[in-house]
Amino acid sequence: MPGAGDSSPAPGFGERLAAAVAARESQIVLGIDPDPARLWPDPHEATGEQRERLAVALVGTADAARAPSPAPAAAEAAAAVLVHCRALIDGAGPACVAVKPQLACFERLGSAGWLALEATCAHARAAGLLVLADGKRGDVPVTALAYAQGLVGSTPSPFGAVAGLDVDAYTANPLLGRDALVPLVEGARAAGAGVFVLVRTSNPGAADLLDLPLAGGEPLWERLAALARELGEGVPDGLADVGAVTGATAPEHLARMRELMPRTPFLLPGVGAQGGDVGALAPAFAPGRAAGLVTASRSIANAYDQHGGDPADAARAEAERLRGLAWDLA
Repeated sequence: MPGAGDSSPAPGFGERLAAAVAARESQIVLGIDPDPARLWPDPHEATGEQRERLAVALVGTADAARAPSPAPAAAEAAAAVLVHCRALIDGAGPACVAVKPQLACFERLGSAGWLALEATCAHARAAGLLVLADGKRGDVPVTALAYAQGLVGSTPSPFGAVAGLDVDAYTANPLLGRDALVPLVEGARAAGAGVFVLVRTSNPGAADLLDLPLAGGEPLWERLAALARELGEGVPDGLADVGAVTGATAPEHLARMRELMPRTPFLLPGVGAQGGDVGALAPAFAPGRAAGLVTASRSIANAYDQHGGDPADAARAEAERLRGLAWDLA
């Protein structure tokens, strides 16, 4: 960070991303999608201390707000999720450059889940990983600004500024149009963070809308790609701070996407459980290694199902395998 007398601007997300990829020699993003019914074996054996700490935090939060404490079952589930997430980060994180927590997987556990999310993000940052929040936010401008403040900024109030989740980037849904995206981009940019706009997602249903032709004959995803590029043009050099979610399950579009978005970082979900192949993603890395981020969730977390052994060791081995495949493409 700049020193006290340094007037140079803080590095933007594209610059920080490039530095992180170079330092860790990885383009792998560890997806964190915890399911309380599908945690690593015997999570309760290690949760005593974490459950106690979380319970104390919950009680303190509830007392301060004069609200009822979360149900014990929610606190228990959130504590087990937190133990699982920390173990997953410790196991696979050294082979990765970032984590991508799926916000809904924590939000479904209520206030206890949000505390587990905050602790998971803090653990990832302490491990030297970027944090990309996957919430696919998108709403009218006033609400979009609130989303940005909640994820990367500070919200002014009569009681002082209230800090948000403090992530490095987040995903955004562009289907409400430019005016709904601008507050998300500007809020992220002010904090040195980034935004990944959904352009062509990895799920099969993406074809229902994103492949539909517009009046000029081009598919809708091409217009979204142009929008993502335009919003990222505020950064003069290097990678843009506005990225694009470009599913690894449709690699036939990547070359055209690179034409449309030459400096845009691509977030490439769908490798592993969804059938995406790292070897087909080479066009994403044309501007450099940091221009493509390969994200995998279940294939890393559940690697022990296929290979056996310790879950953390299996997760690390799978993340290392993916890291090697992606690194060799650029």
